[in-house]
Amino acid sequence: MRDTPYLVVDEGVAEGNLAAMAAHARALGVALRPHAKTHKTVELARRQLAHGAVGLTVATVGEAEVFADAGVVDLFIAYPLWAVGPRAERLRALASRVRLRVGADSVDGVRMLARAMHAGHHGAVPLAIAVEVDSGHHRSGVPPESATDVAVEALDAGLVVDGVFTFPGHSYGADAAGPAAGDEAAALGQVRDALTAAGIPCPVVSGGSTPSAGAADGGVLTELRPGVYVFGDAQQWELGTMPPHSMALTAHATVVSRRDGVAVLDAGSKVLGADRAAYATGYGRLLDHPEARITALSEHHATVTFPTGTATPALGEVLRVVPNHVCNAVNLVDELSVERDGLEVGAWAVAARGRNS
Repeated sequence: MRDTPYLVVDEGVAEGNLAAMAAHARALGVALRPHAKTHKTVELARRQLAHGAVGLTVATVGEAEVFADAGVVDLFIAYPLWAVGPRAERLRALASRVRLRVGADSVDGVRMLARAMHAGHHGAVPLAIAVEVDSGHHRSGVPPESATDVAVEALDAGLVVDGVFTFPGHSYGADAAGPAAGDEAAALGQVRDALTAAGIPCPVVSGGSTPSAGAADGGVLTELRPGVYVFGDAQQWELGTMPPHSMALTAHATVVSRRDGVAVLDAGSKVLGADRAAYATGYGRLLDHPEARITALSEHHATVTFPTGTATPALGEVLRVVPNHVCNAVNLVDELSVERDGLEVGAWAVAARGRNS
C-alpha cells in the first residue's frame, strides 16, 4: 500500500482505450499518430505503436528526445518551433537519427528551421515540415489562404513538405465536437487543394483531438492525433466524449477531514492540476461517487461536496479522483502506479516529465 496521493493507471481500461481508438482509425482509413504529451511514458508509447500507430506526436524537442532514445523512429513535433541556439542544435541532432516532422506557421519560421538544419559541420540534415492551419481554435496556425506561401518557402529553403495539420481545440465545449470536426475538414481540405493546385503534393492531412476524433472526416484527413483518449479525464467525461468506465487514470486520495456533506482529500492542485474549463462542474470527478463535486482546490486539499441525503466517506477512506486535465496531472508526478484487476503490478516512469523545451 502506498502513501496517498498518487496516480494510478488501470491497465485493462487503458488497453481497451488504445484498442478502441486504433480500431476507429482503421475504420476511418486514416493513420493514427497519438499525442504522447498526455502519458509521457515509454511503456504506453510502445503499446500505441503495437496497436498500429505510425509514429508519435509530441509538443517539444525534449519530449521527442525521450521517445527517440526509447527507439521511436518517426516523430512529429506538432508545434511551430522557434529553433535557435541550443534548441536548434538539439533539433538538428534529433533529425539526424529519426524521421522528424515539425510544425510551421510562418515564412520566417521555415527559414529559421532551414538555417538550423544547415548549421552543422557535416552537411545539411533532412527535415520535414507540416504547415499548421488555423481551423477555428485561433491559437497558432495560418489562415487557410496563407498556407501555400509557407509551403513554397519551405521547399525553396530545402525542407521537405509532408502536408498540413491543424488542432481543432474548439472541440472542447458543450456540443462542439461535431462543428469543430466540420471546421477542421473544411480548412484542411481547402489547403490540401490549394497546395496540389500549386504543384505541391500533400500526402499528410493531419488533425484530430480526443473530443472531435469520433466525428473526424476520413474523406479529408489522412492522420489522427488524439492524446487524452488513452486515459480519459473529467473533461472528456463531462463533454460526453468518454464514459466513466473508460477513465483509466485516477488519483488515489485519502479523506483527511470531514463534516456532514463534505470530505477533504489530500490530493490538491499539486497532484490533480488546477485546470477548470468553463463548462466543468468542479475541479475533477470522483469515479465511485459521480454525484459528488470537487468545489474547492488548493495545493494539498480537495474539498468535495456530497448531495444531501448521501453518505459522506469516513476519515481514512481512499477515493479515486479523475483529474480535469490528465495531461497536466501526469506531468506532476515521477511515476504512475499500474494496477490490474485492482492489484498493483508495477509502475511506469513518467520519462518525459518536465521536458518542456
